[in-house]
Amino acid sequence: MKALISNDDGITASGILACKKAVEDLCETYIVAPELQQSGIGHALTLYEPLRINEHTLKDKSKGYAVTGTPTDAVTLALFEIMDEKPDIMISGINTGFNIGKAELTTSGTLGAAIEAASFGIPTIAISQEVTRDDIKFENGENQVDFSFAGKMLKKLAKIVLKKGLPEGIDILNVNVPENPSDDEFEIAHLSERMYVPVIDRRLDPRGKPYYWIGGEPYESHKPGSDGHYLRKLQKTTITPIKIDQTNDVDSLREWLG
Repeated sequence: MKALISNDDGITASGILACKKAVEDLCETYIVAPELQQSGIGHALTLYEPLRINEHTLKDKSKGYAVTGTPTDAVTLALFEIMDEKPDIMISGINTGFNIGKAELTTSGTLGAAIEAASFGIPTIAISQEVTRDDIKFENGENQVDFSFAGKMLKKLAKIVLKKGLPEGIDILNVNVPENPSDDEFEIAHLSERMYVPVIDRRLDPRGKPYYWIGGEPYESHKPGSDGHYLRKLQKTTITPIKIDQTNDVDSLREWLG
């Protein structure tokens, strides 16, 4: 069996190596990821400049492939250039920082890679770990995050997916692991409203012209049963089933149009 592993933190990120270590005794692993940090780029595809694939030696001396583009680019090139057959599972992560909530679902590069793989019918897991240190969330390369618990939970889930596939109608399992877990069980959760509330930092350049940084404060109004509530309030590992077909009730629309 074969697994495609990608991310949005880049080929040198500690989380992608932790992901590989978690599942490498379950299946053959292919690491294909962006060459550089791509957090927040969502499901973007590079169309106006060429892409390159560079072989990369991971810290454990195994081979990976670095793509000079987005997470979606990496998955596309993995499926149609690097791998000779469709993988049995795709894993995106382990991301440095959680990915919860409706609003951020399509901005996450972790989910962007997962959506691309899932659109081809590949059972897919997107996995992210809560990190409270903002200074390491968007950096290139290694960090000091301990991904061992997230790796254990990923292995447990990947075994089930490799054996059973995903349930009918589910394309992606979006998994979020707390920084200080209260137990080693999964909680099935629906999406929170948001992950962050935007904060705009307006500054002036040396010529007096304004420029802006988009940041955010953590969203706190998480409803019981949501991924944010389980993760942030109860320190539980969450699984949210994601369906990439976002078509809603067509009959209601027909009735509304009259």
